Amino acid sequence: MLQEEFSLSGQVALITAGARGLGKGIALELAKCGAYVWIWDNDDQALESTRSEFESQGLRIGILKLDLVDPISLQRAYERLISESSNLHILVNNAGGSLHTPFQFLKESDEDWMRLIELNLMTTVRLTRLVLPCMVSNKYGRIVNLGSKAGRYGSLFAGANYVAVKGAVHSLTIQLAQEFGLHGITVNTVCPGAIMTERVKGLLASRQSPEERQRVINEIPVRRHGEIDDVARTVRFLVSKSAGFITGSLIDVNGGQVMST
Repeated sequence: MLQEEFSLSGQVALITAGARGLGKGIALELAKCGAYVWIWDNDDQALESTRSEFESQGLRIGILKLDLVDPISLQRAYERLISESSNLHILVNNAGGSLHTPFQFLKESDEDWMRLIELNLMTTVRLTRLVLPCMVSNKYGRIVNLGSKAGRYGSLFAGANYVAVKGAVHSLTIQLAQEFGLHGITVNTVCPGAIMTERVKGLLASRQSPEERQRVINEIPVRRHGEIDDVARTVRFLVSKSAGFITGSLIDVNGGQVMST
């Protein structure tokens, strides 16, 4: 019975920026639960590598390379997805990031702000707008946005532009949950803390000494950094039947770190 509650057999899921890191971990988790997973990304090599890895495990996957910030590319990609899969039940808006823009507010240009707005917010807005008619027609849907601890509590390691746009994604989540709940659609946001992707490991190694990194870990109640699986399993729950009464929620996945800050 428990396995049935988390089964995604017969469902189609789309994960943006899903060829590496968090997105790949989420895609793998949903595929293992039986979903046919579409991964959209801008990295050809990573997409092909991920497809080979999934297929070697007998998992079903579709891949597509595209520029996620281009509205026309999004429209065409979605039309292809529906043409090939006929339906969509799950959307994970994972695309985002700080794009190496300055951390200091006074050094952030209008261009820095607009780049982050396009990637973190408008990609989510445009793609969600594309998929919702299908979900409304189905009277069922699961949307999970990837937010950030920074978007809720601020950060010493991210700029004001990143913090603000993630905060906007959080607010969008709440509003969409209110508007589309009557159609059987849930909308939630997962807000990770420091998750040990290869990119984050590299950033921490370049910015903190081993002693500083250990000091940070000692301030986390569970005494460790987060792993990709911590986020992936949270998303798996939110897209399952068991989470049907959870919507408009911002789910912290940070080991309780906010309690110690």
